[in-house]
Amino acid sequence: MTKRPILLVEDNPSDIQLTQRAFAKSNIANELVVAEDGQAALDYLFGDPGRGLPAVVLLDLKLPRVEGLEVLRRIRTDQRTHLLPVVILTTSKEEQDMVQSYQLGANSYIRKPVSFVEFSEAVARLGVYWLALNEAPPVGK
Repeated sequence: MTKRPILLVEDNPSDIQLTQRAFAKSNIANELVVAEDGQAALDYLFGDPGRGLPAVVLLDLKLPRVEGLEVLRRIRTDQRTHLLPVVILTTSKEEQDMVQSYQLGANSYIRKPVSFVEFSEAVARLGVYWLALNEAPPVGK
């Protein structure tokens, strides 16, 4: 498994805590970096070139300051991050949000399950797939 951090872009404190608990329960050892709005995510990704990039971005769509779709658009238009795996992790059931996410280059679109048990299972699967099984392209080169 890669030890690069995972960037969680989420503004809901309850969802942040659920994600942290689910990662701990799933024994995912990668650091979970939290950006609580879209601008904070962009600052993390583009602010310090020496920091390196996360293994994967878990991106909510409904965010303050900069919406999730705009964050995705900026990730895909920058040479350093255009291949970075981005998983949309949202409660949105709007078909248009899903279509736009894929049009902008999302690697996956997952609706957040309501219960902690379902959410933990989804996070465990995310961790296994994106951190252990997936062969990610080189990014930031």
